[in-house]
Amino acid sequence: MTGGPLFEAPRLERGVPFAGLIQVAGVHDMAEAQALREAGVHAMGLPLRLPVNAEDLTEAEAARLVTAVEHLPAPPLLPVGITYIADGAEAAEFCRVLGLRRLQLHGPVRAAELARLRREIPDLFLIKSLVVRADGNLPELLDTVRELAPLADAFITDTHDPATGADGATGLTHDWAVSAELARRSPRPVILAGGLNPDNVRAAILRVRPAGVDAHTGVEGPDGRKCPDRLRRFVAEARQGFAETGVHCARAGPSRAKA
Repeated sequence: MTGGPLFEAPRLERGVPFAGLIQVAGVHDMAEAQALREAGVHAMGLPLRLPVNAEDLTEAEAARLVTAVEHLPAPPLLPVGITYIADGAEAAEFCRVLGLRRLQLHGPVRAAELARLRREIPDLFLIKSLVVRADGNLPELLDTVRELAPLADAFITDTHDPATGADGATGLTHDWAVSAELARRSPRPVILAGGLNPDNVRAAILRVRPAGVDAHTGVEGPDGRKCPDRLRRFVAEARQGFAETGVHCARAGPSRAKA
Protein backbone atom coordinates (compact mmCIF):
# COMPACT_ATOMS: atom_id res chain seq x y z
CA MET A 1 0.00 0.00 0.00
CA THR A 2 1.30 3.43 -0.86
CA GLY A 3 0.53 6.99 0.14
CA GLY A 4 1.33 6.77 3.85
CA PRO A 5 2.37 4.51 6.69
CA LEU A 6 0.49 1.27 7.34
CA PHE A 7 -0.82 1.10 10.90
CA GLU A 8 -1.59 -2.16 12.65
CA ALA A 9 -5.27 -2.90 13.15
CA PRO A 10 -6.38 -1.19 16.38
CA ARG A 11 -6.02 -3.39 19.47
CA LEU A 12 -7.56 -0.98 22.01
CA GLU A 13 -5.07 -1.87 24.72
CA ARG A 14 -3.93 0.49 27.43
CA GLY A 15 -0.80 2.36 26.41
CA VAL A 16 -0.97 1.26 22.75
CA PRO A 17 -1.65 4.07 20.22
CA PHE A 18 -4.28 3.45 17.55
CA ALA A 19 -5.59 5.02 14.36
CA GLY A 20 -8.21 4.14 11.77
CA LEU A 21 -10.56 2.40 14.21
CA ILE A 22 -13.93 1.25 12.86
CA GLN A 23 -16.44 0.38 15.57
CA VAL A 24 -20.10 -0.60 15.30
CA ALA A 25 -22.42 -0.54 18.30
CA GLY A 26 -25.68 -2.26 19.07
CA VAL A 27 -24.93 -5.93 18.36
CA HIS A 28 -27.76 -8.35 19.09
CA ASP A 29 -26.15 -11.77 18.71
CA MET A 30 -23.37 -13.88 17.23
CA ALA A 31 -24.81 -13.65 13.71
CA GLU A 32 -24.44 -9.87 13.78
CA ALA A 33 -20.98 -10.13 15.35
CA GLN A 34 -19.90 -12.39 12.49
CA ALA A 35 -21.32 -9.91 9.97
CA LEU A 36 -19.24 -7.13 11.54
CA ARG A 37 -16.12 -9.28 11.51
CA GLU A 38 -16.60 -10.32 7.88
CA ALA A 39 -17.09 -6.67 6.84
CA GLY A 40 -13.79 -5.67 8.43
CA VAL A 41 -15.07 -3.90 11.55
CA HIS A 42 -12.50 -3.77 14.36
CA ALA A 43 -14.70 -3.42 17.46
CA MET A 44 -18.29 -4.11 18.48
CA GLY A 45 -20.10 -2.02 21.08
CA LEU A 46 -22.54 -3.59 23.53
CA PRO A 47 -24.83 -0.94 25.09
CA LEU A 48 -26.21 -2.00 28.49
CA ARG A 49 -27.76 -0.35 31.58
CA LEU A 50 -29.15 2.47 29.48
CA PRO A 51 -31.26 5.38 30.77
CA VAL A 52 -33.25 5.93 27.56
CA ASN A 53 -32.82 3.46 24.68
CA ALA A 54 -33.83 -0.19 24.83
CA GLU A 55 -31.04 -2.73 25.22
CA ASP A 56 -30.27 -5.07 22.34
CA LEU A 57 -29.56 -8.10 24.54
CA THR A 58 -29.45 -9.10 28.19
CA GLU A 59 -26.29 -8.97 30.27
CA ALA A 60 -26.18 -12.77 30.38
CA GLU A 61 -26.42 -12.89 26.58
CA ALA A 62 -23.75 -10.20 26.31
CA ALA A 63 -21.39 -12.15 28.59
CA ARG A 64 -21.79 -15.25 26.44
CA LEU A 65 -21.25 -13.21 23.28
CA VAL A 66 -18.08 -11.61 24.67
CA THR A 67 -16.66 -15.05 25.52
CA ALA A 68 -17.54 -16.45 22.09
CA VAL A 69 -16.10 -13.47 20.20
CA GLU A 70 -12.88 -13.47 22.24
CA HIS A 71 -12.28 -17.06 21.10
CA LEU A 72 -12.83 -16.45 17.38
CA PRO A 73 -9.84 -16.94 15.06
CA ALA A 74 -8.32 -13.96 13.26
CA PRO A 75 -9.42 -11.41 12.24
CA PRO A 76 -10.40 -10.44 15.79
CA LEU A 77 -13.45 -8.45 16.80
CA LEU A 78 -12.92 -6.45 20.00
CA PRO A 79 -15.87 -6.32 22.45
CA VAL A 80 -16.47 -2.90 24.03
CA GLY A 81 -19.02 -2.45 26.79
CA ILE A 82 -21.06 0.76 26.56
CA THR A 83 -22.87 1.96 29.66
CA TYR A 84 -24.00 5.00 31.63
CA ILE A 85 -22.79 3.68 34.99
CA ALA A 86 -21.33 6.54 37.02
CA ASP A 87 -19.95 4.61 40.00
CA GLY A 88 -16.40 3.28 39.64
CA ALA A 89 -16.91 0.16 41.73
CA GLU A 90 -20.14 -0.71 39.92
CA ALA A 91 -18.44 -0.21 36.54
CA ALA A 92 -15.61 -2.53 37.61
CA GLU A 93 -18.07 -5.21 38.68
CA PHE A 94 -19.96 -4.76 35.39
CA CYS A 95 -16.72 -5.44 33.47
CA ARG A 96 -15.89 -8.51 35.55
CA VAL A 97 -19.36 -10.02 35.15
CA LEU A 98 -19.32 -9.53 31.37
CA GLY A 99 -15.64 -10.40 30.91
CA LEU A 100 -14.87 -7.00 29.36
CA ARG A 101 -11.40 -5.56 28.86
CA ARG A 102 -12.69 -2.40 27.17
CA LEU A 103 -15.34 -0.02 28.47
CA GLN A 104 -17.04 3.07 27.06
CA LEU A 105 -18.61 5.28 29.73
CA HIS A 106 -21.28 7.32 28.01
CA GLY A 107 -22.75 9.34 30.88
CA PRO A 108 -21.44 11.98 33.28
CA VAL A 109 -18.72 10.51 35.51
CA ARG A 110 -16.65 12.28 38.14
CA ALA A 111 -12.87 12.03 37.94
CA ALA A 112 -12.80 10.40 41.38
CA GLU A 113 -14.97 7.55 40.09
CA LEU A 114 -12.77 7.05 37.02
CA ALA A 115 -9.76 6.92 39.31
CA ARG A 116 -11.54 4.33 41.45
CA LEU A 117 -12.27 2.25 38.35
CA ARG A 118 -8.61 2.53 37.32
CA ARG A 119 -7.52 1.21 40.73
CA GLU A 120 -9.97 -1.69 40.47
CA ILE A 121 -8.94 -2.71 36.92
CA PRO A 122 -5.61 -1.05 36.03
CA ASP A 123 -5.33 -2.48 32.50
CA LEU A 124 -8.90 -1.64 31.43
CA PHE A 125 -9.07 0.29 28.13
CA LEU A 126 -11.35 3.19 28.98
CA ILE A 127 -13.24 5.41 26.51
CA LYS A 128 -15.14 8.46 27.80
CA SER A 129 -17.94 10.14 25.88
CA LEU A 130 -18.09 13.80 24.89
CA VAL A 131 -21.73 14.50 24.03
CA VAL A 132 -22.18 17.45 21.65
CA ARG A 133 -25.26 19.60 22.18
CA ALA A 134 -26.82 22.10 19.80
CA ASP A 135 -26.51 24.89 22.37
CA GLY A 136 -22.74 25.09 21.90
CA ASN A 137 -21.05 23.21 24.74
CA LEU A 138 -17.49 23.08 23.36
CA PRO A 139 -15.96 24.91 26.36
CA GLU A 140 -17.57 22.41 28.73
CA LEU A 141 -16.30 19.48 26.64
CA LEU A 142 -12.78 20.89 26.57
CA ASP A 143 -12.90 21.15 30.36
CA THR A 144 -13.92 17.48 30.49
CA VAL A 145 -11.01 16.53 28.24
CA ARG A 146 -8.53 18.40 30.41
CA GLU A 147 -9.89 16.84 33.61
CA LEU A 148 -10.29 13.25 32.44
CA ALA A 149 -7.46 12.78 29.91
CA PRO A 150 -5.08 11.49 32.61
CA LEU A 151 -7.56 8.70 33.37
CA ALA A 152 -9.04 7.88 29.95
CA ASP A 153 -7.41 6.09 27.01
CA ALA A 154 -9.66 7.73 24.40
CA PHE A 155 -12.70 9.95 23.99
CA ILE A 156 -15.75 9.46 21.77
CA THR A 157 -17.98 12.29 20.57
CA ASP A 158 -21.70 11.70 20.10
CA THR A 159 -24.96 13.58 19.59
CA HIS A 160 -27.57 14.67 22.15
CA ASP A 161 -31.20 14.44 21.01
CA PRO A 162 -33.23 17.08 22.90
CA ALA A 163 -36.48 15.45 21.79
CA THR A 164 -35.77 12.14 23.56
CA GLY A 165 -32.96 13.02 25.95
CA ALA A 166 -30.77 10.33 24.38
CA ASP A 167 -27.00 10.83 24.27
CA GLY A 168 -26.19 8.39 21.48
CA ALA A 169 -27.91 5.93 19.12
CA THR A 170 -29.95 8.92 17.93
CA GLY A 171 -29.22 8.67 14.22
CA LEU A 172 -28.41 12.40 14.38
CA THR A 173 -25.20 14.14 13.37
CA HIS A 174 -23.84 17.15 15.24
CA ASP A 175 -21.62 20.09 14.36
CA TRP A 176 -18.47 18.37 13.11
CA ALA A 177 -16.51 21.56 13.75
CA VAL A 178 -16.90 20.82 17.47
CA SER A 179 -15.58 17.29 17.10
CA ALA A 180 -12.75 18.53 14.88
CA GLU A 181 -11.67 20.99 17.57
CA LEU A 182 -11.84 18.27 20.22
CA ALA A 183 -9.78 15.92 18.05
CA ARG A 184 -7.22 18.67 17.48
CA ARG A 185 -6.86 19.67 21.11
CA SER A 186 -7.30 16.38 22.97
CA PRO A 187 -4.13 14.65 24.23
CA ARG A 188 -6.00 11.36 23.81
CA PRO A 189 -7.40 9.85 20.58
CA VAL A 190 -10.92 10.99 19.69
CA ILE A 191 -13.42 8.65 18.05
CA LEU A 192 -16.27 10.23 16.08
CA ALA A 193 -19.85 8.98 16.48
CA GLY A 194 -23.27 10.45 15.89
CA GLY A 195 -25.41 9.78 12.84
CA LEU A 196 -22.63 8.20 10.80
CA ASN A 197 -23.59 5.99 7.85
CA PRO A 198 -22.05 4.80 4.56
CA ASP A 199 -23.02 8.04 2.82
CA ASN A 200 -21.38 10.51 5.21
CA VAL A 201 -18.57 8.73 7.04
CA ARG A 202 -15.85 9.61 4.52
CA ALA A 203 -16.74 13.31 4.60
CA ALA A 204 -16.90 13.18 8.40
CA ILE A 205 -13.39 11.72 8.62
CA LEU A 206 -12.00 14.33 6.26
CA ARG A 207 -13.64 17.11 8.29
CA VAL A 208 -12.86 15.87 11.82
CA ARG A 209 -9.71 13.74 11.32
CA PRO A 210 -10.57 11.42 14.20
CA ALA A 211 -8.66 8.36 15.40
CA GLY A 212 -11.72 6.24 14.73
CA VAL A 213 -15.40 6.19 13.80
CA ASP A 214 -18.41 4.52 15.34
CA ALA A 215 -21.79 3.71 13.79
CA HIS A 216 -24.97 2.28 15.24
CA THR A 217 -28.31 2.90 13.56
CA GLY A 218 -26.62 4.08 10.35
CA VAL A 219 -25.64 0.53 9.39
CA GLU A 220 -28.99 -1.06 10.19
CA GLY A 221 -31.72 -2.20 7.85
CA PRO A 222 -35.46 -1.52 8.25
CA ASP A 223 -35.69 -4.47 10.67
CA GLY A 224 -33.28 -2.83 13.12
CA ARG A 225 -30.56 -5.40 12.55
CA LYS A 226 -27.12 -4.77 11.07
CA CYS A 227 -27.26 -4.88 7.27
CA PRO A 228 -24.26 -6.69 5.70
CA ASP A 229 -24.30 -4.44 2.64
CA ARG A 230 -24.41 -1.24 4.70
CA LEU A 231 -21.63 -2.61 6.92
CA ARG A 232 -19.39 -3.33 3.91
CA ARG A 233 -20.07 0.10 2.42
CA PHE A 234 -19.44 1.82 5.75
CA VAL A 235 -16.10 0.06 6.18
CA ALA A 236 -15.03 0.80 2.60
CA GLU A 237 -15.94 4.50 2.89
CA ALA A 238 -14.28 4.81 6.29
CA ARG A 239 -11.08 3.21 5.00
CA GLN A 240 -11.09 5.58 2.06
CA GLY A 241 -11.53 8.56 4.36
CA PHE A 242 -8.73 7.45 6.65
CA ALA A 243 -6.45 6.80 3.67
CA GLU A 244 -7.09 10.33 2.39
CA THR A 245 -6.00 11.69 5.77
CA GLY A 246 -2.80 9.64 5.61
CA VAL A 247 -3.91 6.69 7.76
CA HIS A 248 -3.76 3.33 6.03
CA CYS A 249 -5.02 0.83 8.56
CA ALA A 250 -4.49 -2.89 8.14
CA ARG A 251 -7.51 -5.16 8.21
CA ALA A 252 -8.27 -6.57 11.63
CA GLY A 253 -6.12 -9.64 12.06
CA PRO A 254 -2.60 -10.73 12.99
CA SER A 255 -0.03 -7.96 13.42
CA ARG A 256 1.62 -6.75 10.24
CA ALA A 257 4.87 -4.92 9.85
CA LYS A 258 4.60 -1.22 9.22
CA ALA A 259 5.44 -0.16 5.69
